[in-house]
Amino acid sequence: MNGIRKAMLSAVCASMALAACGGGGGGSTPTGTVNVQMTDAPSCGFDHVYVTVSQVRINANSGAGDNDTGWTTITPATPQKVDLLALTNGVMSTLGQATLPAGQYQQVRLVLAQNQGNALANSVVVSGSTTEVALATPSATQSGLKIIRPFDVAANSTVDLVLDFNACKSVVQQGNGSYALKPVITATPTNVAGVIDGYVAPAQAGAAVYAEQNGKVVSGTLADGSGHFLFSTLVQSSTNGNYDIVIAQPNETTGIITSVPVVVGTTTHVSTASQPITLPASTMHSISGTVTASADASLRALQTVSGTAYEIGSANANLDTGAYTMNLPVAAPMVGPYSNALPIALTAVGVVAGQYTVEADAASGATQSSAVNITRGDQSSVNFSF
Repeated sequence: MNGIRKAMLSAVCASMALAACGGGGGGSTPTGTVNVQMTDAPSCGFDHVYVTVSQVRINANSGAGDNDTGWTTITPATPQKVDLLALTNGVMSTLGQATLPAGQYQQVRLVLAQNQGNALANSVVVSGSTTEVALATPSATQSGLKIIRPFDVAANSTVDLVLDFNACKSVVQQGNGSYALKPVITATPTNVAGVIDGYVAPAQAGAAVYAEQNGKVVSGTLADGSGHFLFSTLVQSSTNGNYDIVIAQPNETTGIITSVPVVVGTTTHVSTASQPITLPASTMHSISGTVTASADASLRALQTVSGTAYEIGSANANLDTGAYTMNLPVAAPMVGPYSNALPIALTAVGVVAGQYTVEADAASGATQSSAVNITRGDQSSVNFSF
C-alpha cells in the first residue's frame, strides 16, 4: 500500500455556500437543487490518475436503463479532466448542478469522455514516470459508471452530493503493461454526513488513512505535510454505525482507532497537532501469488483484533495474468478505542505479529481466503483458484 502525498488542485470545497436554484410557488412542482462534487481515496503506485467527466446523470428509479425516461443530465460546458489524486483530505472538484423536482433519487451515473488517438481523456502516470498511459474504460463512455445511492432533494434547498472515487481499488493492471478502470465509487449527500479528523507525526506525512466499517474501507485520504488528515463525507453513525480509522504507511506499524462516532455537521477529533499519532517503525514483507485471471479478482489483507477484522492492504489481480502483490508491515498493529479525552493510547495487546488473512474476492461474488504468516519473510505462492 503506497500512500503518496500529492499537491492539491484548486477546487471547490464542500463547505462553500451554493445558491439554490429551485422554487415552488404558484402551484408549480416544488423543486430543489443537487450540486455534484467528486473526491478520492489514496491510490497505490501512481502519481496521477486522470478521468475526464462529460456528464452526470440522475434518476429517481434505481433500475432505470440508459434510454428510459426520468433522467436529469448535468453537462459541464467542457468535459472536465480531473486528477483524482489531487482530490484527497477534503478537497473536492465540482462537476455541476441541476434543478430537480423535490423527492428521493436512487441512481447516479458518471459518464466519462473517450480516449481518442493521442488525446488521453483517461490515463495514469505510474510513480517514478512522467508518461501518461491510457486507462481503458470499456463501459464508462457508453452508459456511465452506475452508483445506486438513495438521496433526498427537499423543496427550495440545495443538496451537495459527493462522489468518492477510490482510485486505489479502481485501477487494474493488464498483462501488456496497460491499465483498465474497474470503478469503485460511493455517493454521499453531505446533509447526512459529519467529519473525522486527526494528525499523525509530521515525519509520517503522506500516510494513507482509511475509515472502515466491518472490515471494509468506506473512505480514504492522505495525511498532508503537517500530518493532518480529514474525512469530510462520512455518514452519521446512527445510520450505519461507528468507524474504525486505519493508518498505514510503508516501513511503519499500522495504527487502528476503533469505534469512532460521526455526528452530522460536527467534527470528531482523534488526535491533534500538539499530540499527534506517532507509530513505530516496522519491517515490511510481501504477500504475492496468482488468482484465476478470469475471476477479475481483488485482494484484501486483513488482521483480526478481538474478533474484528481490519483491512490493512489491498490489491487488484492483473486482468490477464492474475498476478498480485501486497507489501505489509510485520509488526503487530497498534490499536486503541476512541475516546474524546485525547490522546488516545494505542497498544499491540492481543495481536500476533505478521499474521494476516488474505481474502480474494471474484467479480462473480465468490470469495476465498488463506491464512498467511509473514514473520519470517516474503510469502510468494498464496494462490487462489475460482
